[in-house]
Amino acid sequence: MNRCRWCNEKNPLYVTYHDEEWGRLCLEDSYLFEMLILESFQAGLSWECILNKREAFRKAYDHFNIDKVCSYDDAKQEELRNNPGIVRNRLKIKASIQNAIIFRNIQKEFGSFEQYLKTFWDGTILYEYDKTTNDLSDHISLDLQKRGMKFVGSTIIYSFLGAIGIINSHLPECDLYRRNV
Repeated sequence: MNRCRWCNEKNPLYVTYHDEEWGRLCLEDSYLFEMLILESFQAGLSWECILNKREAFRKAYDHFNIDKVCSYDDAKQEELRNNPGIVRNRLKIKASIQNAIIFRNIQKEFGSFEQYLKTFWDGTILYEYDKTTNDLSDHISLDLQKRGMKFVGSTIIYSFLGAIGIINSHLPECDLYRRNV
């Protein structure tokens, strides 16, 4: 199979992620929450680094159970900071909990995080590559920041939108380019 040039074919996790997950539309709130938290931890790092730690993140973050994450106290934050399996950045850990609370508030306000996204997005998959931001990521990022989220700049949100399939950025040489799978 021809894949995007950034996909490290020596890393089976990355190959599976590229082939079976990235760029495929999935708007289930539990998945959206997981990907938003993981993408926020990516800031300043590679996605491959985060992907390699994904299972450790799932275990450390109670499989991204939003109610549990929203209730994390100082002791749990300290436990996360001492977990060598995840990114142990104090500011990102603190932000992940605050972001979870805001995510849950958005769910309450709009009925779901998917419905929130649809206030910005018309349901049409965007096919573009070699970009790091666009108008959609700019608008969502700005709104999330106004609501108090951290580590959700336009580049992170663009990456999030690619992960969940709103943006399909497979490269022209990739067999998955512009294929709606």
